[in-house]
Amino acid sequence: MSSASPSAIDDILAEHAGLEQQMSDPALHNDPAAARRVGKRFAELAPIMSTYRRLTSAQDDLAAARELAADDASFADEVADLEQQVSGLEEQLTDQLAPRDPHDSDDVVLEVKSGEGGEESALFAGDLARMYLRYAERRGWKVETLDATFSDLGGYKDATFSIKSRGPGADGAIDGVWARMKFEGGVHRVQRVPATESQGRIHTSAAGVLVYPEPDEVAEVQIDESDLRVDVYRSSGKGGQGVNTTDSAVRLTHLPTGIVVTCQNERSQLQNKARAMAVLAARLQALAEEEAEAAASDSRAAQIRTVDRSERIRTYNWPENRITDHRIGFKAHNLDQVLGGELDPLLDALSAADRRARLEAE
Repeated sequence: MSSASPSAIDDILAEHAGLEQQMSDPALHNDPAAARRVGKRFAELAPIMSTYRRLTSAQDDLAAARELAADDASFADEVADLEQQVSGLEEQLTDQLAPRDPHDSDDVVLEVKSGEGGEESALFAGDLARMYLRYAERRGWKVETLDATFSDLGGYKDATFSIKSRGPGADGAIDGVWARMKFEGGVHRVQRVPATESQGRIHTSAAGVLVYPEPDEVAEVQIDESDLRVDVYRSSGKGGQGVNTTDSAVRLTHLPTGIVVTCQNERSQLQNKARAMAVLAARLQALAEEEAEAAASDSRAAQIRTVDRSERIRTYNWPENRITDHRIGFKAHNLDQVLGGELDPLLDALSAADRRARLEAE
């Protein structure tokens, strides 16, 4: 991999210095929205700055070691070690400067829906939801259930979750949820003996996953109230058990697009409507960006909207304890661990493939 271009590094250094200056300006604290934007971008640049500083320090050490080695051959090993270190840091910096998804540091809204397969599909949707919740727990993310409709056997007909990161880490890096979860959108296929199968036959069914960014501030998305149908109903829990006695749950239907958002997690109808409006705005923004990108290029496939067994991004094979991601040819025989939330090896492979594609398209 070639080393990072000087112009790209100079641009980052200049931007970082400008952000530092803005953060030291007391006037910034009078504008919370601007302060969040500046702080978020400053945190995004922190890993790049850390690598750059380590690289320049290693380059200085290498230059000094080469001078010493010219007079004393015993420094040759140190020169070789530093050359390897510099090469590795140059490659790391080049990777960090590769084109990035502008939403990588955003939080997400994740929806899981049952599809073909009836009750078995709903049970599988429940398995997927628990897999993501366990992964979120491992990452230290905060999960909020916005809405859930259960099947008779305790699976999910559909469920919607808000997943938020823990914020900047110790090194200043943003632990973005979208950067990890953006690859999960699509149709997930399961092959196993359903709980409802009395003959022991393996069935194939599917569930759909939709993931979209939920930025701190949704861009200028105009929602005309006349384009909305608002339904209110009584919130309910698993198995239809009532969780309150008022019509506090809210369902918003955006008539021009057909997007439906429901929220029943908040205590009041007003709170549920406000939360549902925020999610709807995020979905509309994601839809607008996807349509704009599709108009400009066909290089990135849209998330699958139909939950059909034949259109799938991943297959979960219970009898063979195997998981297969069809987009990158990833296979592993640790399905039980993946369902327990150990998604990092798979997501690392998907991230690496995404970075390669972005570098090739540059």
